[in-house]
Amino acid sequence: MGIEENKQVVAEFWQAFSAGDNEKTLSFLDDNDFSWWILGDKAQFPLAGSMNKDQFRALLEGVTSRTVDGLTMTPLGWTAEGERVAMEAESYGVMDNGKVYNNLYHFLHIVRNGKICAVKEFLDTSHAADVLC
Repeated sequence: MGIEENKQVVAEFWQAFSAGDNEKTLSFLDDNDFSWWILGDKAQFPLAGSMNKDQFRALLEGVTSRTVDGLTMTPLGWTAEGERVAMEAESYGVMDNGKVYNNLYHFLHIVRNGKICAVKEFLDTSHAADVLC
């Protein structure tokens, strides 16, 4: 697949995520070769570190269950080369405890054969820990 097709896979993944469609979101991820890594120190931010697809599914379900109307991810910029698709984004959501989660991110997605195989997530972990944990 080419760069534009890889960007489309990533764009559709985040559209499904923002719509709260967990099954569709997961359908964009490779079943056999997938990892999601989140920046941070687990002692300060429990969501930090690497997870497989099943662990990411649990994270998605947690997001869905803890937000009032889901978490919207808005892409702000793209850079793509080969199988690598980088995206700057902003999230917005109201949590079930009334707190607003509004964070900025940089995601690096690795796309192979039309599926996302790896994601590295960089974000404000202090804000995330304050609102999410």
